[in-house]
Amino acid sequence: MQGHDILNNPFLNKGTAFTAEERRELGLVGLLPATIQTIEEQANQAYHHFQLKSKGIEQRHFLMEIFNTNRTLFYFLFGQHVEEMMPIVYDPVVAESIERYSELFVDTQYATYLSVKHPEDIEQALRNAAGDRKIRLIVVTDAEGILGIGDWGTQGVDISVGKLMVYTAAAGIDPSSVLPIVIDAGTNRQELLDNPLYLGEKHERIYGEEYDQFIEKFVTTVEELFPKLYLHWEDFGRSNAARILEKYKTKILTFNDDIQGTGIITLAGILGGLAVSGQSLLDQTYLCFGAGTAGAGITRRIWGEMVSQGLSEEEAYKRFYMVDKQGLLFDDMDDLTPEQRPFARKRSEFETGLDLTNLTAAVKAIKPTILVGTSTQPNTFTEEIVRFMSSYADHPFIFPLSNPTKLAEAKAADLIKWSDGKAFVATGIPSEPVEYKGIQYNIGQANNALIYPGLGLGALASEATRLTDEMISAAAHALNGFVDVHQPGAPVLPPVSRLTEFSETVAIAVAKKALEQGLAQTSETDMEKAVRDLKWFPKY
Repeated sequence: MQGHDILNNPFLNKGTAFTAEERRELGLVGLLPATIQTIEEQANQAYHHFQLKSKGIEQRHFLMEIFNTNRTLFYFLFGQHVEEMMPIVYDPVVAESIERYSELFVDTQYATYLSVKHPEDIEQALRNAAGDRKIRLIVVTDAEGILGIGDWGTQGVDISVGKLMVYTAAAGIDPSSVLPIVIDAGTNRQELLDNPLYLGEKHERIYGEEYDQFIEKFVTTVEELFPKLYLHWEDFGRSNAARILEKYKTKILTFNDDIQGTGIITLAGILGGLAVSGQSLLDQTYLCFGAGTAGAGITRRIWGEMVSQGLSEEEAYKRFYMVDKQGLLFDDMDDLTPEQRPFARKRSEFETGLDLTNLTAAVKAIKPTILVGTSTQPNTFTEEIVRFMSSYADHPFIFPLSNPTKLAEAKAADLIKWSDGKAFVATGIPSEPVEYKGIQYNIGQANNALIYPGLGLGALASEATRLTDEMISAAAHALNGFVDVHQPGAPVLPPVSRLTEFSETVAIAVAKKALEQGLAQTSETDMEKAVRDLKWFPKY
């Protein structure tokens, strides 16, 4: 490979950092300006340009230009400014990028586009996309249930690209070993079907046997083509997400971020608050508002932790409640999903069972100590609810996790004020510190990016055959160790600024648990060494 071919390959390109000798050897003489820069000089120059751009989508487009041309420089720059750039590269700005994907399309970013209508193309498409790269990590979406914004068809490929960026920035996964994939099953969003610029298949979503057969062939093919693969499912719809995970989680090394990742980070936040207050998880009463894929996944994770801490399954179920569009979920409802049904209650438990059709009524009847929101219903954690919870709980946990910002159940500043500083608060979007009665409350972000990169790194480093609940629990407990229990107003989750540090800690904990459970296939028995040996660093 010579000349322009190298400059056009983002995995090989160094731009102005190619040395004089490299320029002669690689046919680059005359193709670059004379000055030879270090990566530090390139990054400083790029960051200056970044600051000149309008905040939000324009800054993201600028960063994507670097990503598309020079992966090493992109990750060096991202690593220097991870806290500032995380919301630009990923959530919440990625939501706007997805919504405008077809309109603003420039580059495929080495993604793979698969169509449910053409299962015969799966193997060829994957081979074309991977080339001679050894793929270890795939993030795949069908973009039916992108959290907060719903069904965006093939435009949801940006969520796969964004997740993989965070894997590399946080955990040092080699960017040449990853592959973003979108499964185009159509879309039920009429504005996309009517849009002449839309780049995906223009038909309603395919479900049922044709879809299931495609998924089966997809899984079989990626497992055959890419040994030692970690397969990450992202933003699949309510009817498919849990079903797919249940089918494959005991067969292959696989993970669903919406079901498992959101649950881990929420558990870590709860454990962080409990470490501060000295309370026990087993004394808590849990209410989830929004019982879709994410809400049910979080609930299942917290329930599993209570069981692991000594409760029987039956006793643990008694501490959990779910509220969705029907109100409090009861077992006589005929529209419950399989994931909701175990947490549905009997009406005979309540004198006013027929009246619990909204969140306020449910909170007053249940008196939860933990309230988690995944509803995408803005401003539903009201002052009335927060003041009521604070009247009986010394430190209520109130986590409005919906995103983007406009869909959050409450603002952090309001929660601190209404609870008189008593509440442990974590939000799904970045929140500024809150000053209240002389104390600065730093708000933890329940961002899956705090956990899934380290989880994946640990699974890959150990070459685990599958991902277990015990490995997931180890990840949550490892993250909890970074909470400052002695600082007033300290967040219940560690800051994004320490992302690379605690991703490695999480990875080591996960890898050790895989080894302990007999699931690690690597010949290396020192899991700390296995993790550190696998990490990639952005340097020329």
